[in-house]
Amino acid sequence: MNTWLKFGSGLATGALLWMVFPEAMLGKVGRFDPPDLQIDESPLEEPIKAATSFASVVKTASPCVVSIQTVQERSSAAGSMDLDAFRRFFDPEGRFPMPEERDLPAQGTGSGVIVSSDGFILTNFHVVEGTQSISVVLADGTTSLDAEIVGADKHSDLAVLKVERKGLSAITLGNSDHLEVGDVVLALGSPFGLSQSVTMGIVSATGRAQIGMMDIENFIQTDASINPGNSGGALIDAQGRLIGINTMIMSRSGGNQGIGFAIPVNMARSVMDQMVEYGDVQRGLLGISMQELTESMAKGFGLDSTEGVLVGDVTPEGPAEAGGVIPGDVVVTYDEKPISDMNALKLMVVETRPGSAVALGVIRNGASQVLKVTIGALPEEGYAGLLGGLGRMRPPLEDKRQTWIEGLDVAPMSSSLRQRYGIPESVDGLLITRIEPSSFAHDQGLREGQVILEINQQPVAQLSDLDEVGALTSGQSSLLRIWSSGSARFMVVERP
Repeated sequence: MNTWLKFGSGLATGALLWMVFPEAMLGKVGRFDPPDLQIDESPLEEPIKAATSFASVVKTASPCVVSIQTVQERSSAAGSMDLDAFRRFFDPEGRFPMPEERDLPAQGTGSGVIVSSDGFILTNFHVVEGTQSISVVLADGTTSLDAEIVGADKHSDLAVLKVERKGLSAITLGNSDHLEVGDVVLALGSPFGLSQSVTMGIVSATGRAQIGMMDIENFIQTDASINPGNSGGALIDAQGRLIGINTMIMSRSGGNQGIGFAIPVNMARSVMDQMVEYGDVQRGLLGISMQELTESMAKGFGLDSTEGVLVGDVTPEGPAEAGGVIPGDVVVTYDEKPISDMNALKLMVVETRPGSAVALGVIRNGASQVLKVTIGALPEEGYAGLLGGLGRMRPPLEDKRQTWIEGLDVAPMSSSLRQRYGIPESVDGLLITRIEPSSFAHDQGLREGQVILEINQQPVAQLSDLDEVGALTSGQSSLLRIWSSGSARFMVVERP
């Protein structure tokens, strides 16, 4: 009670002071001279504007970016799942009737880029997937045009649309191969339905792959703000040229967190050209399993550099085998273009039209040579192999074993082993029948069910072949060729 009274007294006293001495509390209201303001309402000087503003670039590019509105039939099955959950918790006896399931129209939004004045538009596959109708809203916000799908490719997440309109504002296509980390880029699109939105950032990385979102990955990473609705929109450089198609973000919240990805315009152009000319996209097949060339592997092959891609295995009767490629070759060029890593070679191959002849530069036994290979066609089931796969677990066996290095048992191939482990007749070597957990062999990456084909480029098929290899002692390493999960690869076992 006393506390309340003191608090109340304080309030009353403060109010009294304000009433009696208002000028002391707030100052003299309305008795000041006007402020001395410095005003300059002229436009930015051209040198300053040119150095700090991208307004002219946006004015050129923005008319080429459109909003895409789609309609598709959506089953209310997802909604019925929610109703089922409601019934389980609140109506377990089923006393109340549930609404009948019906198909409801679903609307979607995205972005697109006009790439030719006669109405061709680039966008994402996922923007138009499963749609019944597509409308393209031009930059003026009032003109809506019906669009048809010229082609759609889920593997690259690209689609080409066509509207019947001439004289459209078309964007200029740049060369995404010239992009460097740190370059300024602008993202244009319709995030959350807000058309003609522009954000700015830099190129955070190029050639970003192994994200696991698509079969073919070669992304431009940027911190330009990209949000839902930006999909299919333009990523432009500081000159307003199209260098990418905004595709997706990496986010824990669903909103932008500074990691966005765009498909390089060079890839988009290649896909679009095939769609327009052929109506579909056909991709190339080389017929090899690839490995990164590590320093230890390069040393095992007697090479001074890790540049290139190691051929772990060759598909029987495939394009590479027909062209003379053998396991152990190191691919360093593809049609005279240098090969930096596995992803670079994959992209070059899949972007090659089947039936095309290419020059494959390889290093074999320390000597360089050029092989002519006619590229095959990648089948639909071949896309999964672009992202790699997992091996299969096999049960232990009680067959003849012999210890080669600690933690590892091997056995010569037999019909029972082939049947048990699913090893084809064409594979010949020593089967790993046991691996001790946390052993040296396990730490080196060897696993049960693998077949050792070669040790230091010498075939091994019998236990006696190991006598020439000898024990692996401290400071030594061995170059192995291993068959596993349908293909062969090289690896290095190194004793510290």
